[in-house]
Amino acid sequence: MNKVEELQKSRLFEGLLPEEIEMLAELTQQKKYTEGEVVFEQGDVGDSLYLLVEGVVEVLQKRSDGSEQLITELQAPEFFGEMSLIDKEYRSATIRAKSEAIMLCLTNENLHSFARVYKNGFTLVVINIARVLSARLRETNLKLLKKNTPGQ
Repeated sequence: MNKVEELQKSRLFEGLLPEEIEMLAELTQQKKYTEGEVVFEQGDVGDSLYLLVEGVVEVLQKRSDGSEQLITELQAPEFFGEMSLIDKEYRSATIRAKSEAIMLCLTNENLHSFARVYKNGFTLVVINIARVLSARLRETNLKLLKKNTPGQ
């Protein structure tokens, strides 16, 4: 796998310079998951984000009765796990591989190593995370509006 090419496909790294992408490629670790394998559980302490390179993952949330509800499915080149890098809170959902999946993992420590060398690049990554979170929030708001509108 060419990590640089995979990183360039993601909205997370839009606008970065080639040397910034190169450094991030060196910092990421490739992870493989089999169908049904859990990447992380809701409530886990999070310190990394994942860029999906191949495969599909399910985003699940636990209901009060203990059952799981499918929130969405993600596929390459989407990313997840970024919230815990931003707010240092527990994971808000469980991520499970729906198929065999390959991901690139970027830890909080890796991201801070990148920030020490490329402050502007780090700022762009954070802005890109904010853009994606904003889009996801807007999508969720529309779903809630449709759900709560009579006749829908």
